[in-house]
Amino acid sequence: MERCGWVGEDPLYRAYHDEEWGVPERDGRAMWEALQLEGMQAGLSWITILRKREGFRRAFAGFDPEVIAGWGSEEVERLLGDPGIVRHRGKIEAVIGNARAYLAMDDFAAWAWDWVDGLPLQPARGDLADVPAKTDLSESISKALKKAGFRFCGPTTVYAWMQATGMVNDHVTTCDRHADLARAPAAVTDR
Repeated sequence: MERCGWVGEDPLYRAYHDEEWGVPERDGRAMWEALQLEGMQAGLSWITILRKREGFRRAFAGFDPEVIAGWGSEEVERLLGDPGIVRHRGKIEAVIGNARAYLAMDDFAAWAWDWVDGLPLQPARGDLADVPAKTDLSESISKALKKAGFRFCGPTTVYAWMQATGMVNDHVTTCDRHADLARAPAAVTDR
């Protein structure tokens, strides 16, 4: 199988690329979880987050925003002592605040997908070097998320989240997954 150049040989990374990354996600809670994990990744490698993903899910009550939104300093201290996650006070506190911001929105998935007119963007990039770290659209979404009370959601994090949740198909055209995901109707060729 031809894969995107960032995948490497790690079986966990390969499975993530082949089965999850870039597949359009329409469940708001799953999209929120993905955004939290992307925020946790800031400054770290994605494989670190993948290896700790089940630890995050355990520590953060299955990423249930209704539960997390009620947490305070006691839970923050507990999480800071959990070796199964990234122990960064600012990121942990951001997840708690982001749960509250998520609950204040009517429909997170609909809100997110409205940014791309409900359909995955299909930029058809031929080379990994052509894939941007952020776009004007991810900058706009980042600003809107911050205005809604979200944290650890800068434009680079948001673009990675858009790629992960299939809002944009950034599998390079030589990757076998690109064609599979390009079959979905596209709103526009790039933003």
